Amino acid sequence: MTTLKSYLDAITSKYERVSFIDGDPVSIPRAFDSAQDQEIIGLFAAVLAWGRRDVMLSKLGDLCERMGFRPYEFVSGYSPDRAGDPLSGFGHRTFLPADAVSLVRGIQSILDEYGSIAALCESHITQNDQHIGPAIEALSSTLLRSPEEMPVRMRKHLPRPSAGSACKRLCMFFRWMVRGGPVDLGIWKFIKPDQLIVPLDVHSGRQARAIGILKRKSNDWRAALELTAACRLLDPHDPVRYDFALFGTGIAGETLSWPANQSLPRSSPCTCS
Repeated sequence: MTTLKSYLDAITSKYERVSFIDGDPVSIPRAFDSAQDQEIIGLFAAVLAWGRRDVMLSKLGDLCERMGFRPYEFVSGYSPDRAGDPLSGFGHRTFLPADAVSLVRGIQSILDEYGSIAALCESHITQNDQHIGPAIEALSSTLLRSPEEMPVRMRKHLPRPSAGSACKRLCMFFRWMVRGGPVDLGIWKFIKPDQLIVPLDVHSGRQARAIGILKRKSNDWRAALELTAACRLLDPHDPVRYDFALFGTGIAGETLSWPANQSLPRSSPCTCS
């Protein structure tokens, strides 16, 4: 176990550095100074973080420009009925202009009721909660029910643990907001790093199974909890740091390797909720 930790720590250090920011969606909220701007454009960056990275980053840059590089001010004062809607024609793959409008209006309703995305999340999690599942559930559910015209397809962009999704992009968003360091922003202090869930997708799942720290075959919420529990055995205070080793290696086209007879002891999974 100590040797596996050393192995993954070295790979994590290789990717968790300032140079990782360029070419990653975290570069979008990183470009803003205000916490209000960072969490709003960060949510958009996380929701749209799929497909070719160069195309995705170009689309996010376009969105920032349409918002006048003031996400909080834009969302707070947005009216879809005004002439020359800046969101007209904006989209990314299956994320259509109507989806952009509905997400802005959903965030706008959160700002009206709670004052910030952070305040909404803080109202649905305590320091005693095992993980961020309740906060993710609250964020997605609130956004989905906010505007009456929210398209049904937005459920794919705003997944929920209760639906069984690994919620990869929202787990990544929470990682950005909570963890400090050279890459993540660390602006939310009401959540502890050990409450975060490892963002699980096809890349990180493949790497985790290759070194024996994930047994479940499906990349779902239960698998994300299992993977996080295994990472907690390596670092109880900051298990999600190993996302850099798992995802970074996968996106680089490499594969982690660990002898089968030295795999991590089977961990007790987090309680699903």
